[in-house]
Order: sequence, then structure tokens, then C-alpha cells
Amino acid sequence: MEPYLYLIAISGGFFAGVLNTLAGNGSAITLSILTLIFNLPEDIANGTNRLGVLFQGITSTWSFYANDKLQLNRAYPIIIPCLLGALAGAWAAITISNEQFKVIFKFLMVLMFFIILIKPKRWLRKTDFENPPSLWITIPAFLLLGFYGGFIQMGMGIFFLAIMVLLAKYSISDANGIKAFVILVYTSIVICIFAWHGLIDWKIGGLIASGQAIGGLVGGKFATQHPKADIWAHRLLVLVVIVVLIQLFIVGN
Repeated sequence: MEPYLYLIAISGGFFAGVLNTLAGNGSAITLSILTLIFNLPEDIANGTNRLGVLFQGITSTWSFYANDKLQLNRAYPIIIPCLLGALAGAWAAITISNEQFKVIFKFLMVLMFFIILIKPKRWLRKTDFENPPSLWITIPAFLLLGFYGGFIQMGMGIFFLAIMVLLAKYSISDANGIKAFVILVYTSIVICIFAWHGLIDWKIGGLIASGQAIGGLVGGKFATQHPKADIWAHRLLVLVVIVVLIQLFIVGN
């Protein structure tokens, strides 16, 4: 492997780790590296990408836990459906193409753009445990979200934050802590499914994972220690959605 490829893999993983921890869609970076630079087939790229997500999840979850920003005691109606959905999504990913999900992803990002623009102050709320939403709403929502994450992962963080903040009434910082933990847990299981089917390139995945682990640690520290972390996370989220839309509808065409 050429030396510059090591640099691309590690640095790309680092930026993806920071992005995933604070907002989401870091997999757009790592999947592009895996498919366009390392020429991995789509299914192997999808599996290999989970290795970086796993290591990033370990370091970012630790950052939230160490800074007392990981509140799990009331999050089980969120965590359990996500895990069950992710398992089903991972099994689906090894049997069918994810092209249809990419079409869904495109239109979800358009919807996300308008959701961000309408009443943006909703994104800067404090966590509200006194008025939780109905379980009839949250359980199906997080079950579907988990399925999507298990299937393709790309954009999972963005959609997770949207549901956590706007539906479950969490602050962005608290939502990011739960997000890091949930993705870590289901990725630990999902990665076994991909590995069992031989869909992970361990060498390339390990390089990217080393960068993502550092990025997850840096992003987690910023999210838990910076006094205006929620504001900056929201700004980054807006920027990510705009960039993704440009790529999908302008550059991609």
C-alpha cells in the first residue's frame, strides 16, 4: 500500500469520527474512501465501515461517560427498539442491495433540511424528562431508525439527533451521548454478522478505525466540555445537511 493511502485512511477516519460524534454522516467520508480510493465492493465497504464506527463509538461513549453526560436510566425505550431494528437491518444488508435505501436517504435529507429551518430554536432546548412522548410513537420510530442504521449506517447520526431532539425532547448534548452508546452497542453485534459473512477488510478498516477512534475522543470531549457545544453541534448539523444536499443533487448529477 502506498504511504499516501495510509494518510488518507487515517485522516479521513479522524474527520469522520469528529463529524459522527457531534452531528452525523461521517460515513459519507469513510464509505467514499473505501469505495472510490480503495475500490472495495459496496457490500464489503459497508461491512468494513462498521469497524471504524465501532472504535469511534468506544472512545466517544467513554468521553460522554467520563464527563457525566451519558444518561441511560430513562433511555431504554430508545435503546432497545434501536438494537432490535439494527439486527434486522444488518441481516437485510447482507442479502439485498442498498441502492433503494440510497434513494430513501436522498429524500430524507431534503426533509431534514426543512425540519432544521423551521423553528431552529427547538434544537437548542434543554432535556425534558417531565413530558416524555408516547411509547406508541417512540418505539416504532426508533425501531425503524435502528433498521436503517443496521442496514446502511450513512446518515444515521443525523436522523438519530432529529428524533431525539424533536420527538424525545433531549438536548443535543444529551442526545449525542445516547447516540454514541446506542450505535456502539448495536455495531458491536452488527459487525459480527458482517465478519461472519466475510464482508470486512480488516487492514483498511483498521487504518480508518484508528483515525475514527481519535476523532470520536476529540468530538466527545468538545461535546461535553465546551459551554456552547449545543450551538456548535447544531451549526455543524446544518452545514452537513447542506453539503450532503449539494453532493446529492448537484455534484452527484
